[in-house]
Amino acid sequence: MHPWFLGLKFAFSYFSILPVGFKKEDDLSQKSVLASMLFFLPLVGLVLGGVAIMIGSFAGWIWALVAAVLYMVLYGFIHTEAICDVADAIYAKHAGKDAYAVIKEPTIGAMGLFYGMAFFLLKVGAIVALFLEGKFVEFLSIVLISRLSLLVLIKVLSFKSSFINSLKESFDSPTLFASLFVFSLVGLGLLGSEFLFYLIFGTILSYIIARLLGAKLGFINGDVLGVTLESVEIVLAIMIGAQHVV
Repeated sequence: MHPWFLGLKFAFSYFSILPVGFKKEDDLSQKSVLASMLFFLPLVGLVLGGVAIMIGSFAGWIWALVAAVLYMVLYGFIHTEAICDVADAIYAKHAGKDAYAVIKEPTIGAMGLFYGMAFFLLKVGAIVALFLEGKFVEFLSIVLISRLSLLVLIKVLSFKSSFINSLKESFDSPTLFASLFVFSLVGLGLLGSEFLFYLIFGTILSYIIARLLGAKLGFINGDVLGVTLESVEIVLAIMIGAQHVV
């Protein structure tokens, strides 16, 4: 199987709960597979967002609520779980504990639970508001921007994670620029030139958030990236939604 097709399948397998199967002979550790996995990360967001929009386009707040939750379910709450882990690790470090050991624990503490619930409620509320306003194109732009910004972070930051480092080593600059170019064209088609403003803002915001969390924890890993994605999506959804409040 062609490495790029394997990377496409790997992206949907890792970043969503959509059923994707592999054969025993499929080698997912190839650099070309890992590079294409990241290349297609924004596409995963588009597909998940598109499924949510199909539900949210029905009239009524209940459909908007179902669609907002469905979007998070479709990526397996993987980024929401990261919020719980990072919150626990930060508070554990304040208490003199090893933040990295805490973040790797399979359970979460009270602070992780509270922060996870807070982010969940904020995100669902922000998405529902967008859907009720019929801002489906804006929502798709947000899910694109959050993932494109993550690609930039993976390329420019240093990580305490063997898997993220493997992705970074495989993700060369031409592949990064190709993904940014292709999916920015999609974003421009959706939102026009306004997309570039939000893309630049979202990328800068994601960098600031990741560095601040890294300073708090003493390291940056995949969980920090998850929190960054969630934060950027919430901030952009609130920003764009607030523009339509008279």
